[in-house]
Amino acid sequence: MEKTVNIFLFGKKYAVPENLTIMTAMEYAGYQLVRGCGCRNGFCGACATIYRIKGERELHACLACQTTVEEGMYIATLPFFPLIKQVYDINEIPVNEQVMMQLYPEIYACVGCNACTKACTQELNVMQYIAYAQRGDFASCAEESFDCVMCGVCSSRCPAGISHPQVAMLARRINGKYLAPGCGHLEERVREVNEGSFNELIEALMEKPVEELKELYNTRDIEK
Repeated sequence: MEKTVNIFLFGKKYAVPENLTIMTAMEYAGYQLVRGCGCRNGFCGACATIYRIKGERELHACLACQTTVEEGMYIATLPFFPLIKQVYDINEIPVNEQVMMQLYPEIYACVGCNACTKACTQELNVMQYIAYAQRGDFASCAEESFDCVMCGVCSSRCPAGISHPQVAMLARRINGKYLAPGCGHLEERVREVNEGSFNELIEALMEKPVEELKELYNTRDIEK
């Protein structure tokens, strides 16, 4: 028998093998995951989870696909958090700090508690990139938030109600369109895709079995 640990999923006790991730432990316990499981490798942010170890006060945040179960772990998933997502046309917005005042004014209500940074599942300096956004330093905000997976855990802990991932997304879009150096090679390839130059190739790939696609991917030529 594998060594097991006792965990609590939504308040109910289960004994599961100690080497499982929270996600696989939930499936081991009989939960059928059809939402909030995404990529299973920590890149999509769909499996945001909060937990507390029995006897401890601290509340932890993590991604269920990356975190191994521990003895006495009380677990609740947070697969979706209702972020504020403003609608805008990236071609028409002002490229200065006024855009944040117009679209996400709540960032100026930040109290500097740093709860967002402490909660981040990617260990990003969230409060810092919000400070960059406040000053209109979109390039720095984009760089600091680059690894954000939009899980929303930071926002769930924010007393000011800031939608940090959406603020960061806006900064990255502004940086990509207006501030970062252009890439002629990429622009040319996008034009070719839009003109249908690769339609036949894409259709042929879609007809191939998954194993052949994996082999093609693993043996692909990577441009230097």
